[in-house]
Amino acid sequence: MARESESGLPIEPVYGPDALEGWDPAERLGEPGAYPFTRGVYPSMYTGRPWTMRQYAGFGTAVESNARYRQLIAHGTMGLSVAFDLPTQMGHDSDAPIAHGEVGKVGVAIDSVDDMRVLFGGIPLDKVSTSMTINAPAALLLLLYQLVAEEQGVSADKLTGTIQNDVLKEYIARGTYIFPPKPSLRLIADIFKYCQAEIPKWNTISISGYHMAEAGASPAQEIAFTLADGIEYVRTAVAAGMDVDDFAPRLSFFFVARTTILEEVAKFRAARRIWARVMREEFGAKNPKSLMLRFHTQTAGVQLTAQQPEVNLVRVAVQGLAAVLGGTQSLHTNSFDEAIALPTDKSARLALRTQQVLAYETDVTATVDPFAGSYVIEKMTDDVEAAAVALMERVEDLGGAVNAIERGFQKNEIERSAYQVAQETDSGERVVVGVNRFQLDEEEPYEPLRVDPAIEAQQAERLARLRAERDQPAVDTALADLRKAAEGTDNVLYPMKEALRARATVGEVCNALREVWGTYVPTDAF
Repeated sequence: MARESESGLPIEPVYGPDALEGWDPAERLGEPGAYPFTRGVYPSMYTGRPWTMRQYAGFGTAVESNARYRQLIAHGTMGLSVAFDLPTQMGHDSDAPIAHGEVGKVGVAIDSVDDMRVLFGGIPLDKVSTSMTINAPAALLLLLYQLVAEEQGVSADKLTGTIQNDVLKEYIARGTYIFPPKPSLRLIADIFKYCQAEIPKWNTISISGYHMAEAGASPAQEIAFTLADGIEYVRTAVAAGMDVDDFAPRLSFFFVARTTILEEVAKFRAARRIWARVMREEFGAKNPKSLMLRFHTQTAGVQLTAQQPEVNLVRVAVQGLAAVLGGTQSLHTNSFDEAIALPTDKSARLALRTQQVLAYETDVTATVDPFAGSYVIEKMTDDVEAAAVALMERVEDLGGAVNAIERGFQKNEIERSAYQVAQETDSGERVVVGVNRFQLDEEEPYEPLRVDPAIEAQQAERLARLRAERDQPAVDTALADLRKAAEGTDNVLYPMKEALRARATVGEVCNALREVWGTYVPTDAF
């Protein structure tokens, strides 16, 4: 009897040549590093060097997070990935009433250039690649990073990294939005233009399916809705007067890796093929780099369990293997204790060691696309692609990603999928080791890392000192210039940078834009 994949597609007990009847390997597969990039975006993939091992970290104060970054670098991390706390993600200062109880909890609190300077103290920004998981206020954090680099004497053309900057998925699955979709897309177009001129090696957006997957999206939904968002961003930039080949090579994506290895590998291969076709056929991209779907992967946090947390070490290893076999460009492996609390130093090190074992002790880096031509992988790639394309067509029928978001389409589809998974888990049909099978009578004690609640008061004190020391008239002038640009058509990043240089806070800059653009109010109607 056939099983079903996470996307609800059939998985047969045995596959043979008939599964690929009428299938032309030359057309579907191509060569690694060549259109349609099914086999990977680079000819040599990991045979030359492994993927970037980019560990996601950030908690409490900038001082504490800086210490963790230094430890990760010492242990062999090849790229940093910054987690920000919720107030920062939503454009509020640590001393704002709405921030109470959340300062430093799920990431580092960054209120001003002073905090950013501490966060990257002693870390040469021309030598590391930094990814920042920040969306609605992404422009601010990028500019703060650039200002700190300037203080280090590092020119902007030496900076490499990524801002997530994917606000559309916030409306769909995560909720850390600030402005309505239209001004949010205008801000993203301004970021594209600014980086093209000022920070040319920076990846301007990481279009994210990860958070949709964490909210319950199936693999097919994950890539369908992510690629639909990507299409919306490309259309926005083109409508703003940019040539597709001027910005598309700096687009990147962010996906999850689940424990279901076969479908995950198929998902990544299908996503590359769809994106290459869309960029060539819809947007007329000529630069091969514009056709490449380059992506970062994070192992599936939603699959981690608080019960028997050490079992998560196995889950993460399997998920990491799926990402590598699927051809990821960079990878973050979750720590085994993240279902309980923020990772400890030891668990963060073990997560990195998992990647290092995959890279240096297995043979998966010895050859490109090891599963190419596998009956099951090629059939599943076709099946996932067809399911994703069908969902993308439904988004198009609704008028594109933004119109579909405003009608609640993607959110409702994901919630239906999440509900089905919950039902299957509750009934025992879906086995979760340690949760609904193979439980222990009594869980072993575990001491998690805890964030000091005094951090909120400390950040408030830093903000009070900053406001007392800075040149307030200069801040007021810079914020007025920012509001004027937001009301018109000028690129807002230039006055925004000057406001941040004058030590305006993240909350003050976002409030200036809120005054002009308003805030988003979600709808559940569909």
